[in-house]
Amino acid sequence: MDFRYIFLMRHELLLLVVALIILMVDLFTVGEKKTHLIKFSLILFTLGMLIGFIPVKPGVLFGGAFQGNALTDLFKDILNMAVLIVFLQSDGYLKKAENAGKVGEFFVLIILTLLGMDFMVSSGDFLTFFVGLETASIPVAGLVAYDRYKSRSAEAGVKLILLSAISSGVLLFGISLIYGATGSIYFSDIAKNVTASPLIILGFIFFISGMGFKISLVPFHLWTADVYEGAPINITAYLSVVSKGAAAFILTIILYKVFKNVTELWETAIYALAVLTMTVGNLFALRQDNIKRFLAFSSIAQAGFILVGIMGTGSLGMTSVVYFILIYVFTNLGAFGVAAAISNASGVETISGYNGLYLTNPRLSLIMMLSLFSLAGIPPIAGFFGKFFLFTSAGSHGYFILILIAVLNATVSLYYYLGVVKAMFINKNDTPIPYFRSSHFMRLSLLLCVAGLVFIGFAGGIFEYIMTASHLFF
Repeated sequence: MDFRYIFLMRHELLLLVVALIILMVDLFTVGEKKTHLIKFSLILFTLGMLIGFIPVKPGVLFGGAFQGNALTDLFKDILNMAVLIVFLQSDGYLKKAENAGKVGEFFVLIILTLLGMDFMVSSGDFLTFFVGLETASIPVAGLVAYDRYKSRSAEAGVKLILLSAISSGVLLFGISLIYGATGSIYFSDIAKNVTASPLIILGFIFFISGMGFKISLVPFHLWTADVYEGAPINITAYLSVVSKGAAAFILTIILYKVFKNVTELWETAIYALAVLTMTVGNLFALRQDNIKRFLAFSSIAQAGFILVGIMGTGSLGMTSVVYFILIYVFTNLGAFGVAAAISNASGVETISGYNGLYLTNPRLSLIMMLSLFSLAGIPPIAGFFGKFFLFTSAGSHGYFILILIAVLNATVSLYYYLGVVKAMFINKNDTPIPYFRSSHFMRLSLLLCVAGLVFIGFAGGIFEYIMTASHLFF
């Protein structure tokens, strides 16, 4: 095994090194100097992210348990960019007095969860997949309960760890049934031997139920709003974007590669889950006033749209899913960034509290409006192009009724997205949120999100590159 093969794991190795360095520096940093860890960690993580962009020839490690190629590397780079934006948006939160001694833990826990997601994305068998999934899931409970002196945050952490353990057990049982029916845990071997036998069907039901919890698919979504509300808002953004995006990506890979010979087995299930997830997510979002619960149900609805794209099997389906997740990163983090900035400055986390925001903070209002328009799929913002390609993917296989249902749900979502815009720009408020100036890092993160929202949709080369990588993957 030469250096080139080791470099296939550059993302994972770099994350591990960065986490260890931050942990060691944190041990020898005391008092007020711990706030310097923010800049140090950001610089270190950014260097690791940039090295990850260096292209490497595809290959496999550990007998096929780990696979590296252009598509998996691209998705890891997307996750790294998303985490960098989350780190930038966390600057104001970490500088609060109650978080002064916990800066190192914040960065280390997030990087370790990202490490697990990277292994999950590159997995070539169910063992590597499950180990990566659990590595990504366990530290998240600590992040959700990061505000440990707040009962709501502690409750969210306990709820997440208990439900996550149950879902992992269900998923692992499904994997064991698939192994029992095929005699292998390797994706390539299972794909050759998989049939629509009763044991495979039962195993798939358990597997998709466990994955449904990770992606917040209806009816496995009930934990989402409570955990999102109890967690710090920056962790909520991380769960909504990075964790959900990685789970959706690996689900797409497994459906396309492992169950490619029994497409009729999973298409009906994904069809039903897509309709339920879009509809229920939208209906519950209509009733929310808390901004974190609002964005939680919005993210559930967006997960339903991802399933619509998955219905178009093959390279077009994979391309549309990855492209949508890329846009979703900038879109959702833009909305969460504004919410985090307002929460850090004023403590307001309700939509009604945003009344009259445009009069005092016009720039934040405009960024939130652009993000919500992108989530709604209003042209010419990037979210429109993301949904367009998802619908194109489903339409290529004749799922026109599903597309009609998705369009109707997108229309319904306009109501509650525009409700937030109405609160900021039209509703009157005698005591609106006072003008405040966010930190430099927060402003940089919002600038990156706006650039993504405006330019990704018109940069046709991005979609073409993802399409090329998808063709090579298949």
